[in-house]
This record gives sequence, structure tokens and C-alpha cells, in this order.
Amino acid sequence: IQKFLNLYGDHIDPHRKFVLQLFADDWGQYVDLPKGFAVGERCKLRLVPLQNQMTMLGTLTPSSTVFFCCDMQERFRPAIKYFGDIISVGQRLLQGARVLGIPVIVTEQYPKGLGSTVQEIDLTGAKLVLPKTKFSMVLPEVEAALAEIPGVRSVVLFGVETHVCIQQTALELIGRGLEVHIVADATSSRSMMDRMFALERLAHTGIIVTTSEAILLQLVADKEHPKFKEIQNLIKASAPESGLLSKV
Repeated sequence: IQKFLNLYGDHIDPHRKFVLQLFADDWGQYVDLPKGFAVGERCKLRLVPLQNQMTMLGTLTPSSTVFFCCDMQERFRPAIKYFGDIISVGQRLLQGARVLGIPVIVTEQYPKGLGSTVQEIDLTGAKLVLPKTKFSMVLPEVEAALAEIPGVRSVVLFGVETHVCIQQTALELIGRGLEVHIVADATSSRSMMDRMFALERLAHTGIIVTTSEAILLQLVADKEHPKFKEIQNLIKASAPESGLLSKV
């Protein structure tokens, strides 16, 4: 850690908290190291910021934002509450991402058993579509894709299920110093209780819980934005409330 600070101390806040991780060949990803560990041979280590000392203001710009679409798959259709509404809003977000040139990363949870992303979701232009078994979207391939996008600061996250894959993804991302925006009207669970308690928990951790229209308008920010008309056309009809109003 001291060597790291000697090398990069001019570029980071030395009071920021970090966790030391080791690349585990067996898992194919980085894992946390316990206190008192010993290094016996050459290995790959990294320091990961645990928290951001600055207050999350929730600002969004297209150049520093990436969209994460999580596990919007066919086999979830009969089980997820308001799944049709979630699909509709998710497609609206992906259309907005294409209009604004925002990279999109998509995962599919065990597609062999749960099927591919639903046909209504157009994945044209997605930077990465990746199968997974881990609940979180934060996989080595996803981290590599993020590293290829210069200046990424914010992740807009939506999909299913709110209390499992969405929650675990969001917590891992903020642990890596990224600002996370969860789109409440584009994420759901099999149970409304699980959905609402997850959104409440995530809001308490500094994650921004917001809506699809708020996200899209924040990204254009100005009526004079060259893409404003195209975004306006996407939101002319209000997004379905997908059961959220009954729980407010």
C-alpha cells in the first residue's frame, strides 16, 4: 500500500479507504485479501477504493456514463412483478443510450436455463452482451470493458431482480468508486416487498434511486441540446408506474 501511495499519491486522496485484492486463477477474478496475509510468490494485486469521500450529487453527462442492463430474460416474464412495464421502460432507456452515444453493457443470468434477453429489448449497438452465473454484473469482462471507456464516472443500472442482481451489482460498483443510478421504474423483483426494501436499502448507501425520465432529461440537460427532440419523443408518453405509486 505504501509503495502504491508513493507511486500514485499525487493523483489520489491519501485518506481514501482501499481494499487490497488478489487475482485468483481458480475464480478468474479478483478477491479480497484478509488481514495478515502473506505473499509467497509473484501474483497480481490491486487496490480498490472502498468509498468516495465526496457527496454523491448525481450529476450525469453522456461522456462519463455507461448503462448496465441486467438479466432481462424470457424465463423471468411470468414471475417478475410488472415485467411488461419494466421491459417497456428498459427499451426506452436503451433507445436513449443509442441516441446519446452512451455505451451499454448487458448480462444474461444462466441463459442456458433462463433464456436470452426478451425480444422486445433491442440490443443493437451494445458494447458487451455477457452470460453469467454470478449474481453481480461486475465480472472480469465487464471490468475490462469499463476500463476501455475513458472517463467513466457514472453507471445507470436497471433490470432484474432488484434485491439480488441489481443490489449486488450496485454495491460492488460503488465499492469501486463509481456513482450508481438505479432506475426505479425499470427494475423489479418477484416480490414487491423485496423490490421496495432493496430500493430503500440502496438509497441509504448513497446510491441514487431515480426514474427513467429523470435520467434521460438529465443527460441532455438543455432544450438546446442537439438530441433533445429525439429524447423528448421517447418520453412524450409517461412511463408506466409499475406499482411504485401504490408503495410511496
